[in-house]
Amino acid sequence: MATNNLAVILRNPANDAEFLLLKQTPPPKFGEEEYDSYVDSDLWDLPSTRLNLLEGETKPGFFIEGANLCLEKVNLRKFDVELGLNQVMEQLGFKISDAGGWRLLKYVEEPEFGPGHPVNTVFVVGKLLAGCQDFQAPCMWMSAESCLNWLQQVKPSTDRIGPLIVVGLINDIAQSAPKMIPETLHFQEYPPGVILVPMQSRTGKPFHTTNLIIFAPEHVSDESKDNRIVAHGDALIVDPGCLREYHDELGKIVAALPKRLVVFLTHHHHDHVDGLSVIQKCNPDATLLAHENTMSRVGKGDWSLGHTSVSGGEDILVGGQRLTVIFAPGHTDGHVALLHVSTHSLIVGDHCVGYVLVESCSIIVNYN
Repeated sequence: MATNNLAVILRNPANDAEFLLLKQTPPPKFGEEEYDSYVDSDLWDLPSTRLNLLEGETKPGFFIEGANLCLEKVNLRKFDVELGLNQVMEQLGFKISDAGGWRLLKYVEEPEFGPGHPVNTVFVVGKLLAGCQDFQAPCMWMSAESCLNWLQQVKPSTDRIGPLIVVGLINDIAQSAPKMIPETLHFQEYPPGVILVPMQSRTGKPFHTTNLIIFAPEHVSDESKDNRIVAHGDALIVDPGCLREYHDELGKIVAALPKRLVVFLTHHHHDHVDGLSVIQKCNPDATLLAHENTMSRVGKGDWSLGHTSVSGGEDILVGGQRLTVIFAPGHTDGHVALLHVSTHSLIVGDHCVGYVLVESCSIIVNYN
């Protein structure tokens, strides 16, 4: 059963384009001196809290406009939304009476990344009442456009934008809804343009999916003469490792992507390469990139065409956007990661895997 969270978009009474972001609490110390010595930049996101089930139905007199719009997916009358809003407003230093006009924006179901249950989110919009702009919590007013600019041009040590604002607002204004994903598959887009599709795979327990990563930005001229660039493309796929039952869906994704396709393998394990044969069949002109220690273990039945060897430090240009290969041995001796330079998003494959720390294979980490 999924967990349901409440995220609040609290509008500025003086500027409807702005809403409050809350500085997120840093994770607890790990207890290892070198690890704990790293200090990350501040992460800002929408204020949120967990929604608790009611014993009965919603409290009389409390109303969320449009709550019935998501009845097919979730009945908000079964949750204590009023308590959730109170908790969120307290995070910001306000009372629930300091805002009004509450309405449902959307209900977002998280894909089943596993091994835990998905966390679905109810996004609610309200407006702070005039004269209530003084807040004591670490908050700031931001617009969706400003948040998008932060995401697209990350600089070292600058503040970061969290996933709730991306899923709740930015993906909508960026109009980046992926058309190449079959309706039978759920996906998540974060940061904008980088799509994660959990697909059943031969992964190790307690996991059951591997995330297919797709990057297909709007095309920009990428005729660079930089010698470090080992591949140019209009789209990128990372770790196509799904079960045979998902090969049809993978084929549809490949067919919908541009022909100038780059395929990147983080390592050779079955749950990261089992769909290679589908890509080879659907697009034999695709460029495959992998470490030599990886390719030496990939069977001819998976990929019988040529490949470009990478060992770290090389650059890839996809739709005019630069990604840098990073050698990251440990999980395997040929493991490599991929850094999206402009957003500082690191595709780590299985370099970070653990039930507590990470809840999916092939993850994306935003870092500075």
